[in-house]
Amino acid sequence: QIYQQITDIFAECSIDYDIQDPFTRQFYAMVQNKFHYAITGKTAAEIIYNAVDRDKPHMGLQTWKSSPHGRIYKSDVTIAKNYLTADEIRKLERTVSSFFDYIEGIIERKHTFTMKAFAESVDKFLSFNEYEVLTNKGHISKLQADKKAVTEYKEFNRTQKVFSDFDRIIHKQNK
Repeated sequence: QIYQQITDIFAECSIDYDIQDPFTRQFYAMVQNKFHYAITGKTAAEIIYNAVDRDKPHMGLQTWKSSPHGRIYKSDVTIAKNYLTADEIRKLERTVSSFFDYIEGIIERKHTFTMKAFAESVDKFLSFNEYEVLTNKGHISKLQADKKAVTEYKEFNRTQKVFSDFDRIIHKQNK
């Protein structure tokens, strides 16, 4: 939901916001990648691609929809944030929260800005806070990362031990 908040601000405050504009769609991925890169030195796709491994505990995931003891689903393995450590998540949340404060100040002074100016504000903010700023799309595409993650998941899922709700009830009754 961190990135949802950023994109909501973007939609509300950019005077030339257009959901159909290809730049708008690219912007969402760009913002996510810039913040991931600032914290980890990797884009979202690079995080997934480098971390996913069927032989690691939980495939390398640090969290997932039904963690810590629930089943890992295919949809869990294609979300970069799920591979971040608790410390990285805290840093990410703190950085994004600071960015909100920064943007709020700009909005109070300027009231509105263009999509391009908003996108540039991400780089200015990260640079000012002495983070390395991502200047390209990274070395791994989302498609490559997702393909690897799904392939690893298919193998992992064959051996995934699933403790169902039924198992929990039986286990509880046997105590």
